[in-house]
Amino acid sequence: MSEKKAEIESIEKIVQSFNDVKKEVSKVIIGQDLIVNQLLMTIFSGGHSVLIGVPGLAKTLLVNTVSRTLGLNFNRIQFTPDLMPSDIMGSEIIDETRNFKFVKGPIFGNIILADEINRTPPKTQSALLEAMQEHAVTVSGKTHKLDKPFFVLATQNPIEQEGTYPLPEAQLDRFMFSIIVDYPNFNEELEIVKTTTSSNQKEIKEILNSDQIIDFQKTLLSVPVTDTVYEYAINLVRKTRPNSNSSTDDIKKYLDWGAGPRASQYLIIASKINAVFSGKYSPDIEDVRSVAFNVLRHRLVRNYKAEAEGITIENIISNLF
Repeated sequence: MSEKKAEIESIEKIVQSFNDVKKEVSKVIIGQDLIVNQLLMTIFSGGHSVLIGVPGLAKTLLVNTVSRTLGLNFNRIQFTPDLMPSDIMGSEIIDETRNFKFVKGPIFGNIILADEINRTPPKTQSALLEAMQEHAVTVSGKTHKLDKPFFVLATQNPIEQEGTYPLPEAQLDRFMFSIIVDYPNFNEELEIVKTTTSSNQKEIKEILNSDQIIDFQKTLLSVPVTDTVYEYAINLVRKTRPNSNSSTDDIKKYLDWGAGPRASQYLIIASKINAVFSGKYSPDIEDVRSVAFNVLRHRLVRNYKAEAEGITIENIISNLF
């Protein structure tokens, strides 16, 4: 079998698995197709995402259902003002033989739902974000590797800001996507109410496992990208920087800060996966545009003039194309 034919078969297998996972998730999650797509893109790329939405939109159920279909261990951490780093990472205790023994915290899982991450102090936030970056935690001078694959999906409530600790831009930059979880439409909400208020509960099948997901990640990274797409993605990011020669008047007028090189990296990675999920073997400019909102949304900092005039981040990104 030629190398090219093997690559094509690998990509076709990813597309089939993607469709199978979506079909299985739809047994429990009504609507939210776009959100499911974006979550799977995050997972298949090995990235992390922030989910922004009001309470009651089934964010926890969604992440839990996806983890079950992927055969991954799921842990939910409820972030509160009194949560300590050791509550996440684990700690050493003295066992019955008077020796120190490390007890793993909930961070040791495959998919970690960091619920309301902005409700805990920066020290605890930093412990989680360090684990995201290094895929390991250090306790009492000893480094403990995290399980593979490893993903953090953090949630934030956009309404209540009192008593919160917003993530700094440098920490938000570690998340690949910022995903907006919106209200369902009428028909979807009707189906949700009918399904959840009856005794007819759906069984979820495991479609993939950890080893297959790791293999898929390697395959997706090998997807070829043309120089035209690379240049388009980089120029798109450079336009968001107010001090750049390529930035528009609107950018200089409404932004205090633009996106860094990590945004360019994630645009390319996400566009590869978007292309594969669409049945293509290489991304084009439309794939970059399709993922741009999720990649750039949390990396652009509006100034007071933009807020006063009601200019949203979505308005600013739309004008970049």
